[in-house]
Amino acid sequence: MADVAQLAGVSSQTVSRVSNGDAAVVEATRKRVLDAMKELGYRPNSAARALKRGEFRAIGVITMGLTSTGNVRTLDAIANAASGAGYAVTLIPLDAPTQDNVRGAFTRLDELAVDAVVLIMEVHLLDSAALTLPPHLKVIVVDSDATEFPVVDTDQRQGARAAVRHLLDLGHGTVWHVAGPEESFAAGRRAEAWEAALREEGRTVPPVLRGDWTPESGYEAGLRLADEADCTAVFVANDQMALGVLRALHDRGVRVPEEISVVGFDDIPEAASFIPPLTTVHQDFAQVGALCVKAVLRALAGETVTGVQLVPTTLVVRNSTASPGRGGRER
Repeated sequence: MADVAQLAGVSSQTVSRVSNGDAAVVEATRKRVLDAMKELGYRPNSAARALKRGEFRAIGVITMGLTSTGNVRTLDAIANAASGAGYAVTLIPLDAPTQDNVRGAFTRLDELAVDAVVLIMEVHLLDSAALTLPPHLKVIVVDSDATEFPVVDTDQRQGARAAVRHLLDLGHGTVWHVAGPEESFAAGRRAEAWEAALREEGRTVPPVLRGDWTPESGYEAGLRLADEADCTAVFVANDQMALGVLRALHDRGVRVPEEISVVGFDDIPEAASFIPPLTTVHQDFAQVGALCVKAVLRALAGETVTGVQLVPTTLVVRNSTASPGRGGRER
């Protein structure tokens, strides 16, 4: 800094003000300092500046692995929103959903010096009194029912209801369901809304078929659905399992949508290219990420951030759904 000050003909304090973006510095002086920095290859010490300001301009993200479409797209949205706000993102993926792992991730992020933490949690871990988190870190949670923290999430129930309503409105007598894993918050909300929508209409509630979010598990469920003569419509808890269901029905010679209509959830980029193109519930991951970062910035500014923010979903109707009775499964 002293070398920059000498070359630019200013004080070290002026160099510091330029480094910190002080708008009060005269533009001609700012240019001389910036030119001197460039000539000398000088870069401000971000760690020292962070310690001086008491903030690190970094957000930690803890996520339950990077195989789930929802987790990956939410992480991407958070990273983009954070970058736009001038924050870096430090990621810690967990290989197993245990309280010890969550505790260890918080300890690690505390050592790495972050201002706040966003947890992308689709399992029920944060409702235990045994899990103590660092009190000085601001925490925002995605995809969880941890009501003691601010939560941002897709409106899971709204999306599932829209899927079921669409199929009932087409004339199907009931709707089968391929659910996600039992420990998943999102899967639970979608299954609850599916069942509630059927009961409200006085429809039979078929037994739940359960998968693990993968196309392989959807394929196994699809084979079972192909053997159910009463099945004319199915709501699948995510698009990847829906892909497996479509393949299984194809392999069994069951036509979609002529004999069975299929609706997914997520609206992954490939959904429009499935055969047939998949009717699905669109999640606005970009909005979820933006609201997470906005909540972080509000908390860091000293505001009290509480409650649950739900991002609406949209049903995208494509060619995998139709009225029943066009094939051999008239009810």
